[in-house]
Amino acid sequence: MRGDHRLARVERAVARVLGCLLVLGGVPTTQAHHSITGTFDPSRMVEIEGEITRVLWRNPHIRLTVRTAAQGPAGEWTIESGAVSRLSRWGVENGTLGVGDTIRLAGFPSKRRANEMYGQNILLADGREILVDYRASPRWNEETIGGERLSAGASKSTLGIFRVWTSDGQSYDADTASFPLTASARAARDAWNVVEDNPLYGCLPKGMPTIMEQPFPIELVDRGDEIHMRIEEYDLLRVFHMNGAPSPSVPPSILGDSTGRWDGDTLVVTTTNIAWPYSFGQVGIPQSEAIELIERFSVTDDGRLDYQITSIDPATYTEPLTLSKPYVWVPALEILPYECTAD
Repeated sequence: MRGDHRLARVERAVARVLGCLLVLGGVPTTQAHHSITGTFDPSRMVEIEGEITRVLWRNPHIRLTVRTAAQGPAGEWTIESGAVSRLSRWGVENGTLGVGDTIRLAGFPSKRRANEMYGQNILLADGREILVDYRASPRWNEETIGGERLSAGASKSTLGIFRVWTSDGQSYDADTASFPLTASARAARDAWNVVEDNPLYGCLPKGMPTIMEQPFPIELVDRGDEIHMRIEEYDLLRVFHMNGAPSPSVPPSILGDSTGRWDGDTLVVTTTNIAWPYSFGQVGIPQSEAIELIERFSVTDDGRLDYQITSIDPATYTEPLTLSKPYVWVPALEILPYECTAD
């Protein structure tokens, strides 16, 4: 019975997400920007060598099909790896990998199926090694392409909050295992199935607060009565209303309704009316419709953006949960089109 209720809740959540996508203009497909650690095993590395038979060079993750010397299904591998927007910033462009190329590849094996991995290192026939994920380290060569984090600019605190920022993969300052969950939230998390219950499969944008875990750049733009946050992942736009809340008749959405105010030089944003079933992390921690999120954005003296988010949700947490992570300013960094598509 509990599983039926959980499934019904997920179905309702997915229906709300799909409804929001109709408003956003998104088209759900079969591939997702999902949790790497939830789908793959980063504690292990596997290595294969073979010929590329298919290349999908698109967000949310590039995908390759590689045929090895093994016979039958055992010889066909599906490789998932970094996002096009990240790879292009490293100078790894479409055409670097092509059908017919023989490559050597190492990565994290899938937890879901055989002959699937999340690629970390690719050795080309000409001897170049590509690090296709920021977690990767050189494996066959000392001189590699890609893999590096973006370099922060010098102290520019005078530029203020309105610019492009990136966390570049930096995560929150606490692990989900330490969260003060209620008994019901802990039971829901423990019963969660990453494959069957995850509404992120398909090019479905993440809702609040999950979307703020994404590793791609954001931009804060001053629009007078509104502050806009452009999020590269999924080409999303969050709007902070600076002169009061939206009409109460506005239906719930995956990003919710956000109102902002200034506390000195700190931007404080309160978000409610959220139609998104999960809290932080992609591990099945539920989120109730009564959720209230409070975010604080402030520029430090050394030019970083300190970001702090508090979840007030008594159905999920026994006390308000506050997490934080840093963003940095990278000169000339721009928001790129994400254009999530899949096969």
